Amino acid sequence: LSFPQKLWKMLESSQYQSVWWSEGGKCVAINKDLFNEEVLGREGCQRVFNMNNMRSFFRQLNLYGFTKMQRDDRRSASLPEFLAEEAAVSAHSKILYYYNPCFNRAHPQLLGRCRR
Repeated sequence: LSFPQKLWKMLESSQYQSVWWSEGGKCVAINKDLFNEEVLGREGCQRVFNMNNMRSFFRQLNLYGFTKMQRDDRRSASLPEFLAEEAAVSAHSKILYYYNPCFNRAHPQLLGRCRR
């Protein structure tokens, strides 16, 4: 299987907790630390990708046309709301979002267009 096909298969599987569909199936959400341990830390026949570090994984995403999505960093003006938002942001700071117009859960027929 190609890199995008393996990634798709992971997203559709309930076996992985570190990667999931986001934005209604339009983005890939990755918990960086958990992904590094759960996916890239595997060895032997349990290995999913032919790599063992996040830098190589991100390089593959970029080679296949994925772009990193930025969070909306608008903040509330009131101090209590601001502090609550800051706590939520720090909890989600390890989560990265990647988008590719040809990698959409609702349109699996586009997967073949994900090429290097």
